[in-house]
Amino acid sequence: MTVAAPTWEYHGYEAGQERLRESLCTLGNGYFATRGALPECTADDIHYPGTYAAGCYNRLTSEVAGRRVENEDMVNLPNWLPLRFRPAADSADWLTPDTATVAEHHLTLHLDAGLLERRTRYALGPHRALGVRQLRLVHLGDPHLAALRTEFTAEGGALELDVEAALDGDVANCGVARYRDLDGRHLTDVRTGAAGDDTVWLHCRTRTSDIRIALAGRLTAETPGTADATASAARATAAPGPRRAVQTLRLTLPPGGTAIVDKTIALHTSHDPAIGDPLRAALARLADAPGFPDLRESHRAAWEMLWRHTVLDVPGEAGRILRLHLFHVLQTLSPHTADLDVGVPARGLHGEAYRGHVFWDELFVLPYLNLHLPEVSRGLLRYRHRRLDAARRAAARLGRRGACYPWQSGSDGHEETQELHLNPRSGRWLPDHSHLQHHVGSAVAYNVWQYCEATGDSAFRAGEGAEMLLHIARFWADSAEYDDHLGRHRIRGVVGPDEYHDAYPGADRPGLDDNTYTNVTAAWVLARTLELLGCLPEPRRRELTEKAGLEPGETDRWEEVAHTLHVPRHDGMLSQFAGYGDLAELDWGAYRERYGDIRRLDRILEAEGDTANRYKASKQADLLMLRYLFSPRELRALFRQLGHDVDEDAWSANVDYYLGRTSHGSTLSGLVHGWILARARRADAWRFVQETLRGDIADVQGGTTGEGIHLGAMAGTLDLVQRGLTGLETRVGALWLDPVPLPAVSSYSFSIRYLGHWGIAVRLARRELEIAVPESDREPVDVRLPDRVVPVRPGRTARLVLPE
Repeated sequence: MTVAAPTWEYHGYEAGQERLRESLCTLGNGYFATRGALPECTADDIHYPGTYAAGCYNRLTSEVAGRRVENEDMVNLPNWLPLRFRPAADSADWLTPDTATVAEHHLTLHLDAGLLERRTRYALGPHRALGVRQLRLVHLGDPHLAALRTEFTAEGGALELDVEAALDGDVANCGVARYRDLDGRHLTDVRTGAAGDDTVWLHCRTRTSDIRIALAGRLTAETPGTADATASAARATAAPGPRRAVQTLRLTLPPGGTAIVDKTIALHTSHDPAIGDPLRAALARLADAPGFPDLRESHRAAWEMLWRHTVLDVPGEAGRILRLHLFHVLQTLSPHTADLDVGVPARGLHGEAYRGHVFWDELFVLPYLNLHLPEVSRGLLRYRHRRLDAARRAAARLGRRGACYPWQSGSDGHEETQELHLNPRSGRWLPDHSHLQHHVGSAVAYNVWQYCEATGDSAFRAGEGAEMLLHIARFWADSAEYDDHLGRHRIRGVVGPDEYHDAYPGADRPGLDDNTYTNVTAAWVLARTLELLGCLPEPRRRELTEKAGLEPGETDRWEEVAHTLHVPRHDGMLSQFAGYGDLAELDWGAYRERYGDIRRLDRILEAEGDTANRYKASKQADLLMLRYLFSPRELRALFRQLGHDVDEDAWSANVDYYLGRTSHGSTLSGLVHGWILARARRADAWRFVQETLRGDIADVQGGTTGEGIHLGAMAGTLDLVQRGLTGLETRVGALWLDPVPLPAVSSYSFSIRYLGHWGIAVRLARRELEIAVPESDREPVDVRLPDRVVPVRPGRTARLVLPE
């Protein structure tokens, strides 16, 4: 039996769906990515071709609401896609699906092969049509190459066809409507030229970051079956001009005949290692690039190897969506990413939402990568380590020691959170206080710890990892103020994961006190850092403390703060923050009746002249995020460390309480709630998991996917299968497993890398767990279930029947 390769398909042309399709049909390789726009279409209200290179940022200042506002953006690079065509007549218009008659249109994303296929039939009058088939790749093996093959077929008669290909430097960042009042012209000094009979080039730079960008493009054509199959290529002419390098062809197609046009490009920037000049590098790489068939084959081979490292087999529709999610995670964070100085862009390399910034989304991404591509995880953590000095300067500006990582990071670790944000519902620009989400530092520390537990990378743990943990812990200790009345330490003036609450009602300053998520994760960071310092060899511990300038007795205070941070309560519940219980209840039914979709309740309330700060209403999981990060056992121990006994019944009551007061305005909210409900309320859990699976493909937030995918949610769904449903933990040198049967996903398998073992296969089929460890000279894998310990030697398979 032959199993069809997984695909993602769209049938028929729908202008209103183009932005969504372009995001979900993006092709990338970790170095750069290009949206799935049709090559004959230019940027307008329907289409948005965009190409983005990881870590390529530029900073501009704009006049907004009477203020000068500075923003750093991931730059929309020169567009390499343009390839348009028309019948060779003086009055003929270029064919596009918005101006010509489309008889058929199909778009197929071939996930296994990393190819985008497009088939369109343009009607050219009675009984005549032009068939267009295109195959596009962004090469996974050579991250600087991309290619587009176009096959033109004349139907119903002979046809002369004009074809124009271009490298277009006349682009701007204008893919997000609410940013269009901001300056988006990032490119300057655009130069173009020709090199040989079939090659053109374009060179430019970014206006302030001065990154030089070069593209070289090659255009060839052939008409198979004719006497001179390459005659068309000789008629290609180059016309470099202002901001665009253009090549033209005239093709003669006999009735039923097909012509093939190949466009191959090379992209380099001045950030690339081991080059001198990006233009020279692009031209040299293009000159060495083979034709499309060979590029396609080497590209397919690279994808085949990557899929082997990231095996995830889930049956049914859920498995099909998970495959798409994994595809986009790997296109954003591929093995090439390990060598780049980049973080995890929250919206992938798929669009301009969030300006390409790095938030805390790595918290949802790295746990998956740790067990498949640990070298990529290490590279992403080194992005954070290289910006440790910037985080220390940020802490110093707050009058504290240690490191305060920015909520939004870009090129250099500077806080990139905008000062103002636009509410599209009211049209008003409002102050943005999300830079107070200092809990991003705990996310960095958590990722360091999880990476080291999964990989056993002792060098990183004692080196860059220990330095980051130490300075993050120091920041939390310096942030904690002792309250004589409570007899506890407090952290004031922060914002938790729930961005609806950024101040107390009527307060003259932003920030909240004693956000439980912030305080508990800070206590965890302090405890783990002390544990790490105690385990390091004495010479390394002395080096760390001397370099940081730790004072005598400073770590004793860390110990005290780790056990005395305040966890507020109200009405028998854990409080999301101090004073939460004093807020008003929202009439949820009335708002749903009036507005239907109330995910962005904050925007609705602001447009009414109100504020979410007045209500017990959350955007997403905040306090409940703790169960996403920590197992039931570990979380209960953390609360005990802070002087509270929160058993399962008490936790369940808190889940019910906050779940009923959450609008799920973030794509991460359904993921977190699905994860924490999987062991208690499986039907509810699956409803939330389904919403997260559909989040981008159905664009449940109403237009946001067209601005870029939600990478954290996509990676989180993969990790839900890998760790959430299996209860998998990597801790103290063992694999801990406690599977939970979720009826809709009762059978699945995946492979992981763990402590140097490549390809440990894990398969769950209802109540049977199978673990196969590949042959090697390594120690057995210590597998720990709730009721037994099973060592599995390399080359052996353990088949375990789980209790009902």
